[in-house]
Amino acid sequence: MFEAVEFIEAPGQPEPSEKVVGEFADEIDAVAAARAAKVDFAMSASKAYAWWVVREQGAQLAHFIADSKSDKEFVLDLTSGQLVEV
Repeated sequence: MFEAVEFIEAPGQPEPSEKVVGEFADEIDAVAAARAAKVDFAMSASKAYAWWVVREQGAQLAHFIADSKSDKEFVLDLTSGQLVEV
């Protein structure tokens, strides 16, 4: 199982909020959900900073990373531990 997770760092809040966007049987659907959440956030015109990750349920390492200040997307190369732009 994979989960798409949204983090929002709002001004004046000491910690970012964390919300599971959804849980999915495959990574492709989880990435699609994270991308859709990013589009929704951009349309909200919020001044907060947000980022999205796709990870195996409960994992500490992400398979997909994107944020609200960039159009870049990244994956983690598990062999080297390096972030690779998609």
